[in-house]
Amino acid sequence: MHTARFIIDPEFSIADVDRRLYGSFVEHMGRCVYTGIHDPEHPTADEAGFRGDVADLVRELGTGLVRYPGGNFVSGYHWEDGVGPLAERPRRLDLAWRSIETNQVGTNEFLGWAKGLGLEPMMAVNLGTRGIDAARALVEYCNHPGGTAWSDLRIKHGVADPHGVKLWCLGNEMDGPWQTGHKTATEYGRLAAEAGKAMRQVDPSIELVACGSSNSTMPTFGTWEREVLEQTYDEVDYLSLHAYYEELDGDRASFLASGAHMDRYISDVVSTADHVRAVRHAKKRIRLSFDEWNVWYAARFPGERNLETAETPRLIEDTYSVTDAVVVGSLLITLLRHADRVAVACLAQLVNVIAPIRTEPGGASWRQTIFHPFAQAARFATGRVLRTEINGSRIDTDRHGDVTALDAVVTHDETDGSLTVLAVNRAQDRPLKLEAALRGLPGGYRLEQHLVLTDDDHDAVNTEAEPNRVVPRPATGAHVTPDGVLEAELAPVSWNVIRLVRADSPRRPGPP
Repeated sequence: MHTARFIIDPEFSIADVDRRLYGSFVEHMGRCVYTGIHDPEHPTADEAGFRGDVADLVRELGTGLVRYPGGNFVSGYHWEDGVGPLAERPRRLDLAWRSIETNQVGTNEFLGWAKGLGLEPMMAVNLGTRGIDAARALVEYCNHPGGTAWSDLRIKHGVADPHGVKLWCLGNEMDGPWQTGHKTATEYGRLAAEAGKAMRQVDPSIELVACGSSNSTMPTFGTWEREVLEQTYDEVDYLSLHAYYEELDGDRASFLASGAHMDRYISDVVSTADHVRAVRHAKKRIRLSFDEWNVWYAARFPGERNLETAETPRLIEDTYSVTDAVVVGSLLITLLRHADRVAVACLAQLVNVIAPIRTEPGGASWRQTIFHPFAQAARFATGRVLRTEINGSRIDTDRHGDVTALDAVVTHDETDGSLTVLAVNRAQDRPLKLEAALRGLPGGYRLEQHLVLTDDDHDAVNTEAEPNRVVPRPATGAHVTPDGVLEAELAPVSWNVIRLVRADSPRRPGPP
């Protein structure tokens, strides 16, 4: 067994947890919308056609924010197609995914669904094939009370009160040659700045997200961020990041260390944003919106141009394993560790398309393995993120170099004093002994629970036939020593949630 040590001290903190870190993403792609969240023929469907079983799982998942309607889809989308009487809405060819878009779900349907679930919407505007006028018109349609052409049209469509959407994406992945309306940094930065100005003239209270690079391997990465921010710095609040991870060539050690790449990626973008700030002598600090992230086996995807045109096709419906769940947990840990700069994050996507929730049309819904670390983090990792410096056993990887065997983050909820340790053992063949010294926490602490997600088969998955093959289970052996050290054993390739409460806290009846 190897060992990893760190200190838990509330005096060494990073930032409060922004609930928008636990965001997700609904794109008009594959079966995310149709037969995903929306399936009028399903036995649990409400009067608007949204699935009740999926709504229950979304509540359990704990996401607080959902980005919509894309993604690549938005760069060719006319939002006007998705409002008004359903029978009058056009069927369109979506160029992003070679699909037939029926427009039976659009702005009002999505925003009504989100409101019913208590989700904050994050809307994207089309800066690919459209621009300033369509963007400011959508803000007026969504947010203006009434008495203008676009707001009165919303009222005519049956929505009397404004939606009040506060968070807006200025396009999507505009640096990508695959994007409809792909632009250079100069072209995009100029358009985004002017669109943002016009949108804020409609509603000064909104927040804006500029497109960063589509991923850190883009040939223009770094230069794109600098040039875009040089033009948009005064108009935007956030810069986006996107990243997907997969196991390549059987290199599982590197895959399990994906969080190390995400960590460097975030630091590089922060450095670039702060360089622009310094050059401009600006007071404002740009925060980050990591609004697409997940495990995605992109090597299996044939590419957009090889797709057959269809209505509601099954696209990238990856089935996730224990190993994938552990990697997702490590990526959540990384996002929390950068809570001082990463304010928004969206697990892409919510249902069916590389998603924590899977469904069958008219039939079952179930939790994928990656559902569980996200739901547990959203539930338990609240309050303030504490700084952790991990010492101990390390693992050498081909892609990411030398990394700690333990990946961990700690949050402290000052309202009740509870501590949550999220921890991953990246080692494939050895358990890990965790030792965390508690300091600056008067009164003493005791273990409330230790939950672990692991399996002897690191490739085990959940399916419709066996939806609970992989679930978090209580672990044994963790404890706080008399001199205030948390000790726990972490299984190989495992995701762990360890909850500590004050020693004088009342014990909860029954199982944790």
